[in-house]
Amino acid sequence: MSEVLTLNRWPVKSLRGEQLSAARFDERGVAGDRAYALLDERPNRAGNILTVRQNQTLLSWSASYGDLPEPTGPPTLNGPDDQRFSWDDPKLADVLEQSLDIPVSLRAADGQQDRGPTVLVTFESSLRGLSEEMGAEVDLRRFRTNLHVDADLPPFAEQDWEAGATITAGEVELAVAGEHAGPCIRCAVPSWDADGRERWRELQTHLIQRHENKFGVIMRVTRPGTVNVGDAVRAG
Repeated sequence: MSEVLTLNRWPVKSLRGEQLSAARFDERGVAGDRAYALLDERPNRAGNILTVRQNQTLLSWSASYGDLPEPTGPPTLNGPDDQRFSWDDPKLADVLEQSLDIPVSLRAADGQQDRGPTVLVTFESSLRGLSEEMGAEVDLRRFRTNLHVDADLPPFAEQDWEAGATITAGEVELAVAGEHAGPCIRCAVPSWDADGRERWRELQTHLIQRHENKFGVIMRVTRPGTVNVGDAVRAG
């Protein structure tokens, strides 16, 4: 059966996120996704968004709004020592600076901080295919997907999707349309495990050599609504 398997939201860019039972999809992408970011305030990078590529310790922190389809306030951050802070806590920037060992500031925005109002969709057949190629299970969390589906497609079929390709999940329709949309070219982040402890360099090398460094597809919402885990999926 073609269906939605998991829904994920990443409130703060490059921090661990949250798995949802339902999510709101609209002109922002997934509501609340990557709407917050940490800025690197080192003199040579001041004002740039801080990512896992610069500091893997970010993955020891997670952020959550709670299991709500649409956030009603800022996220809560959870640190590596069971620390818990609201985004609005005046101590948060100092605590993060101590944890990450670099100066940071906080930024909030109405929508995604990095690639515009898009949704990252991944496919179970491709995840299974990649695991088989690697000879080991590949954790989906490495790819920071929003919508993971079983769509009755052969492995890696989405790597050839072009403008106009669509997918329907429940009441929501997404399409390959606009800037940044199409097969997702991966950075080095998937080579890190979801908690930032170990690096699997062979995974990145394999993606480059076998799949042109692609995994998943970036899409835009063309019909908004709420998606639930278990909703029917149709691709084409």
